[in-house]
Amino acid sequence: MFRLKAQGNRTGWLVLAVLFLLILLPLAAVVIQVLLPGVFFGNLEIGNLSLLLDVFRRPLWYVSLKNSVVLGVGTTVLGTLLGVALAMVRSKWTFPTAKLLDIAVWILIITPSFILAQGWVMFASSDGLATRWLGWSGLHQLVFQPAGLIIVMTLSKFPMAYLTVFAALEWKVEQLSDAARLSGGSRWTVWRTIQAPLLLPAICSGAMLVFMDTVGDFGMPASIATIFRFPTLPYSIYSALYTSPIRFDMAGALSFYLVLLIAVAMSVQLYAMRKSRFDFLSSRAIRSVPKWPAKGAYWLMGGNLLFLAVVLGIPFGSNLLMSISSNASADAKSGLTLKHYKALFTTDGNLLSGLIHSLEIAAVAAIIGLVVGFLVAYVLNYSEFKLRKAIDVISLVSLAVPGIVLGIGYIFIWNQAWLEKIGLLLYGTPWILVLASVAGVIPVITRVVVGAMAKVPRQLLSAAQMQGAGFLSRMSSVLVPLIKGALLYAGLAAFGASVFDLAISSILYPPNFMTLPVVINKAFEDLKFGYAAAATLTGGGLVILIIAAMELIFKPARKRQRRSSQ
Repeated sequence: MFRLKAQGNRTGWLVLAVLFLLILLPLAAVVIQVLLPGVFFGNLEIGNLSLLLDVFRRPLWYVSLKNSVVLGVGTTVLGTLLGVALAMVRSKWTFPTAKLLDIAVWILIITPSFILAQGWVMFASSDGLATRWLGWSGLHQLVFQPAGLIIVMTLSKFPMAYLTVFAALEWKVEQLSDAARLSGGSRWTVWRTIQAPLLLPAICSGAMLVFMDTVGDFGMPASIATIFRFPTLPYSIYSALYTSPIRFDMAGALSFYLVLLIAVAMSVQLYAMRKSRFDFLSSRAIRSVPKWPAKGAYWLMGGNLLFLAVVLGIPFGSNLLMSISSNASADAKSGLTLKHYKALFTTDGNLLSGLIHSLEIAAVAAIIGLVVGFLVAYVLNYSEFKLRKAIDVISLVSLAVPGIVLGIGYIFIWNQAWLEKIGLLLYGTPWILVLASVAGVIPVITRVVVGAMAKVPRQLLSAAQMQGAGFLSRMSSVLVPLIKGALLYAGLAAFGASVFDLAISSILYPPNFMTLPVVINKAFEDLKFGYAAAATLTGGGLVILIIAAMELIFKPARKRQRRSSQ
């Protein structure tokens, strides 16, 4: 047992060092750059903290902060309300097409926001599909304003609130509500005084996720900027790095406020969780099973189909229709064509090279991230490392911190002249994209693998150690075979997420090293909607095929393993 503890401590320190290098150090660099501007470029001086107050004096900085706060708060309120309402309906009732809602939620979560935003731009722009096909000429003014953008963002961010509340509704204790009803409480009173307080922790968690994902979103403002000026903190940070001269002061100050918003959201959520803890599950708790409603099932079906037509049909349908339209307007009289798909591989070759680069980076990042995530999960499950809680928190930080901020930190850390002397000048090379991608996928991998490891008793590893098996032998012969399925799913999820990471790719891609998200976004900025849509569908389809092929390849092996264990 002592040797197992010592091994866990050594692994814990190794994991902590890796997470510090990948996550904490870049975030610390953003703050240090504000306090000591120029320190990363050989010019040590005490920073003028009044720079942080310039956000209220410089118009672009102030508008960016205001837009991010308005967009974040508005989307959080509407997205949480929508997610909670849908989760409560879905947990209580079943109806035709109900499973499609569950599928749509996951599609929206895994689809990059810039792809969804591009679909809405194609649909609702002044010369878009809504005007050409449906004659809705006024839709442009309705969508491309702050309130309209909040609604568009709500329709893509609500799944986070939906999933957290739906999971909390898995179990129910009916006697609490029954007692309130027998005491004369109305349905509204029962929900307000019993059900809502019990759901408050889950609602707060969902709201926090919606807010953090909204204020840190780079894809939506990057896509909207082609036709509507709505600067947010992530987009203004990106602009500061791609103007001449480069504005590191602006990027650092705005990144500081972006991190501050995330920190405030996490603090509010933790406070609400601490003040609203209710342990109500008992032996009388039963699993919630949706029932067929006594009436109105087909009204629910119709409303669900209409909802899915908006949240999925508009962004994905617009991309599909635009990709096969013979002209840029894609009006009802235009013919169908495959010229945009042919242009993907016959013009400048950027798409093919960008696709290959993105697949290579995603594959390497998934493999490295799988190793790091596996070790993190091992420490959290089996070690008695004294800083285990810190590792758990750090592994989740990159899930909350926007990729644009991590990218800024990576520039500060890995763009040092002295690193070139030891061969570690990673800025301007594909390896910096790999490292940033690894930092982004660690939370996803860790959460999946931790759950799988929790089912494997520690005694199995202890028994193997008593038989003389070393650390690598115990991992390869005992632990990995038992959680092989979870490792596969975690790796494939990390691979898919890395391919379409626009924020990291846009800020860190080396010269003459295009990636798939950058190719798509540049084509969209140049108003090549057909080409961008074809590239989106082609790249996304190929990634799905790769994931499906890997699943088919490893699925028979898992089946054989289960049969042999039986």
